[in-house]
Amino acid sequence: MAIKNSAFEEIPTHVKDQGLVERRRTQIADAAVEMFLERGFHKTTTRQIARAAGISNGLLYEYVSSKEDILYLVCTLIHTEMQNAVSDALTRADAGIHPLAAAIRDYLRVCHRMGDHILLIYQETQSLPAKWRKVVLENEIRITELFADVLRQLVKTGELSAMDRDTLDLIAHNISVLGHMWAFRRWFLAGRYTIDDYIRMQTEFILARCREAGSEQPTGLPGKTPDEIPN
Repeated sequence: MAIKNSAFEEIPTHVKDQGLVERRRTQIADAAVEMFLERGFHKTTTRQIARAAGISNGLLYEYVSSKEDILYLVCTLIHTEMQNAVSDALTRADAGIHPLAAAIRDYLRVCHRMGDHILLIYQETQSLPAKWRKVVLENEIRITELFADVLRQLVKTGELSAMDRDTLDLIAHNISVLGHMWAFRRWFLAGRYTIDDYIRMQTEFILARCREAGSEQPTGLPGKTPDEIPN
């Protein structure tokens, strides 16, 4: 999968052909994913990545300046695929499927397919320079914002009950974390549920929560006054 322009433009290169830069960096990132998953970031060398990508170590350094640059490209590739899955689901009209359900379904399927990659982001992000780490975290929020946008749109069209901003944002974060949860806990969850079971149950939970949100008391706990809420 090609890495977005915004990622490869941020990393300096002397190569003028931007199409070639995109192809080479995607080739390098694809090879690095497998190496990082197998060996870990710190035990993987650029020479090993270059060999796996089918290029020389010298050629690799024409497109990146460090192993940290490669890790940043890997994180960007993973986030791009997740964002594209959600965006595609939102622009596609799936007959008989709630738009939010379609977005959740496609997002969770990507998270299922890229579970090891998601773990890689969480394990190795701290190895990035601060400027790249900030971008990776912003990409996480950008995925959450896709869900917040569809929730706002569905509230606007009346397909979901009105809800306050804090509730809407929290539901969007919950959806985003459901994909991470499958990646982190699949050692247990996959023994009890198929990914389709997980998608169905979590979608039902989220849609039920959305329907309830509009009728809740300001405390967020229906039927309870602030004095009745346990500490």
